[in-house]
Amino acid sequence: MATEKHAFQAEVGKLLDIVAHSLYSQKEIFLRELVSNASDACDKLRHLALTQPDLTAGDPGFRITLSIDKKARTLTVSDNGIGMDKDDLVGVLGTIARSGTQAFAASLAEAGKDKDRKDAAISLIGQFGVGFYSAFMVADLVEVVTRKAGADGAWKWSSDGKGEFTIEPAERAGRGTDVIVHLKKDEKEYLEDARIEHIVRTYSDHIGLPIMLGERTLNTASALWTRDRKDITEDQYREFYHHAAHAFDDPWMTLHNRVEGVIGYTNLLFIPSMRPFDLFHPDRATSVKLYVKKVFITDRCEGLLPPYLRFMKGVVDSEDLPLNISREMMQHNPLVAKISQGLVKRVFGELKKAAEKDADNYTTFWETFGPVLKEGLCEDKGNQDKILELARFRSSSRPGWISLADYVAAMKDGQEAIYYIAAEDPEAALASPQLEGFKAKGVEVLLMTDPVDEFWLPRVAKFQDKAFKSATRGGADLSKVAASDAKADGEKKAEDAPKHEGLDALLAGIKTALGTKVKDVRLSERLTDSPVCLVADEGDLDINLERLLKQHKQLSGQDLSPRVLEINPDHALTARLAGIARDKGPADPALHEAAFMLLDQARILEGEPVVDPQAFSRRLSKLMAQGLAA
Repeated sequence: MATEKHAFQAEVGKLLDIVAHSLYSQKEIFLRELVSNASDACDKLRHLALTQPDLTAGDPGFRITLSIDKKARTLTVSDNGIGMDKDDLVGVLGTIARSGTQAFAASLAEAGKDKDRKDAAISLIGQFGVGFYSAFMVADLVEVVTRKAGADGAWKWSSDGKGEFTIEPAERAGRGTDVIVHLKKDEKEYLEDARIEHIVRTYSDHIGLPIMLGERTLNTASALWTRDRKDITEDQYREFYHHAAHAFDDPWMTLHNRVEGVIGYTNLLFIPSMRPFDLFHPDRATSVKLYVKKVFITDRCEGLLPPYLRFMKGVVDSEDLPLNISREMMQHNPLVAKISQGLVKRVFGELKKAAEKDADNYTTFWETFGPVLKEGLCEDKGNQDKILELARFRSSSRPGWISLADYVAAMKDGQEAIYYIAAEDPEAALASPQLEGFKAKGVEVLLMTDPVDEFWLPRVAKFQDKAFKSATRGGADLSKVAASDAKADGEKKAEDAPKHEGLDALLAGIKTALGTKVKDVRLSERLTDSPVCLVADEGDLDINLERLLKQHKQLSGQDLSPRVLEINPDHALTARLAGIARDKGPADPALHEAAFMLLDQARILEGEPVVDPQAFSRRLSKLMAQGLAA
């Protein structure tokens, strides 16, 4: 069969361009990545051989072998793992075959513009688990000769990392893969035995199968999670995280413990410090590896951790699960469910300790993974209280992040609810006219800016017997809330002041003009500066939720609920319009025009487009002309 030439997927090409021009200070990590890949290949075959023992017949012992050829200037990483066939080579080494590819490509492009280009590039490579390409930092040619376990033939993949790769038939005596790194002229250090041994001991000592160089085993070759915690250094934990997660960042938290009892298991779990780009992709799943008696079973055990903890990395090893357990059996296995309960409890406990010990450091975790953790408020009713304790929020009154307990402790006298406002970002929330009355009363409002907030709030409803209530809904009664002495005096004066005559006629005129375009027109208790605002009536969709559903085409224009238009009774504009309604009646044409201008103004304040731009422009031009003439 002739040699086939292929072009890399566009995203791979961009990645390789950045890697090739990177001057990353620790190029040696390429060897860590290749050794980790080899270890994974052996793990996969070890599991497959539980049901197909003939795949390892004649060569049951797994190992990784490093070979140096100074004359050819090559370093070869060989394994006797599962190997690859032709399709695997195209799919695995020519494509970033993972969800979130477009986001990855966009981020990669941004990294190219950054001054710190090389660090950003390496970070991106690690987050997407494609560390194989790091070999091109030191190589001008990489060849992969591989034979899939159980297959008769072998294949060779080769590339100089400049946009194309070739695939052709090859010869290999047994199963497994050889990655042959043809080193650049200035990378001769990786041809020295002592240098290779140092790299392996630094980065890969934890790998649970021998890494050979000649006749010597370079690593301890015992699974790190089986060792006593006191015998493991922070560096060893960090490098195991890099291996298990195929990541380049450092772990934010490490959880290593042994559980004994009805079911025994060991977990070595990590919370990353960086967010993967595909964390919110619908296909994103948990990626903690399950071992049984130190034998790899799967890295897609759906029942091991709930989806809202999918950012966790690491391994869980049980002595009590059967070695031949299938993925289908795991989803319904009571022992797996028991392990899951224990892991979740442990994670929550450690997060609570971290929050109490160092609030600032905890907020870095929350900013990274808080939106994911809040998904558990929708999915896991049994742990809602624990997640609410861990949750942090921005607010209208204080800088930084606060807990719900902080909010409740600072509630005003007479305040009965936890008020929040949902928006795309904090700036938009703080600019909303609906907050004016809350600010005037000194009432704190939580800023809900994650899409998931709109879905968990109706399900949770309360915290410490305090109901969650949207500031953008009708019925936000602030009359019972105590104000400061100065504000109370101001409010008393406002109450004693005569109300504008004609308000009832004005409301009637606006209602008649707008008809079904609004659900109702009311005087507002929440506005202090703006003349109008739109609010959702009790029982209707929250304004921000409706906007989100519309953006995702879950709602059409016909499905949108008409809103309540609230009028500020103390605004100067209201006084002028009330005078017109009193003197000329609610049907006056000027009030008809003003009604639509008020509705458009309210929509603009909500960040919504006006319904009829031409009519809005006409009315605005007419009002400007009248004002200039006066």
